Amino acid sequence: MPTYEYECKSCGYTFEKSQSMTEAHLKKCPKCFKAVKRLIGSGSGIIFKGKGFYATDYRKGKPKEVTPSSCSSCQEAAKCPAIKNDKRNN
Repeated sequence: MPTYEYECKSCGYTFEKSQSMTEAHLKKCPKCFKAVKRLIGSGSGIIFKGKGFYATDYRKGKPKEVTPSSCSSCQEAAKCPAIKNDKRNN
């Protein structure tokens, strides 16, 4: 649900209101009950979640296949799905 910003034409009070896009805009100030105008907002901001972005997030080519021989020296080898699958197949 979008949040709209309003400003009173009389007292200058600004406030925000979450409203459905189909709901009629407010006409009266909650403080002085005079006319308000809906301000043009900048839209919603970008929200970044997680630890960050990595080179693999926007890969251009086909992803490289991980094989047991290419990751056996990894410190996380015990958790590696490629090694686990390889052990199951043997």
